[in-house]
Amino acid sequence: MSAPSRPYPGTPVQPTGNPLLSGMGPAAWAQRANVPNLTIDGKPQVVPMRVATDFLVDEHDPDPRGYAVIGADGAIAGTIVDIWVDRSEPQVRHLEVELAGSRGRVLLPFGFFRVKRNPGRVVVGAITAAQFADVPKLANPEQITRLEEDKIRAYFCGGYLYAEPGRAEPFV
Repeated sequence: MSAPSRPYPGTPVQPTGNPLLSGMGPAAWAQRANVPNLTIDGKPQVVPMRVATDFLVDEHDPDPRGYAVIGADGAIAGTIVDIWVDRSEPQVRHLEVELAGSRGRVLLPFGFFRVKRNPGRVVVGAITAAQFADVPKLANPEQITRLEEDKIRAYFCGGYLYAEPGRAEPFV
């Protein structure tokens, strides 16, 4: 949803409601098929490690499960409960976050966080802790569709412009 920024024709439009869910600007996503990518043998490609039991975290790398997730405002958003991997290109694609206060689980895409070992925490600069509650949810907790993945990434991308009012203002 959007509305003109000024009351005359030709002005730019601005998102209304939650801009992170607007599908506008950095929060835009492609209208992809709402089906999961599949491996060559027909299994869902991106799944949690609780499903892909043949994956493990290398002993030299930190295992973020159990680490607190810290939002851009410094507040705790939740705790990492699982790691989502890509079966076709062995790599981490998302971290699964159990939201504080048992408000459900959401995915945190790779590239939007930093893992800090001491103390164990995952730091996110894109959105605040409270904004984790509106991250698009999955229809199936064991797999992710192409559309769901795009919408989740768009939400975090949009956070860099829309998460805090000052981010959308010009720098002087």
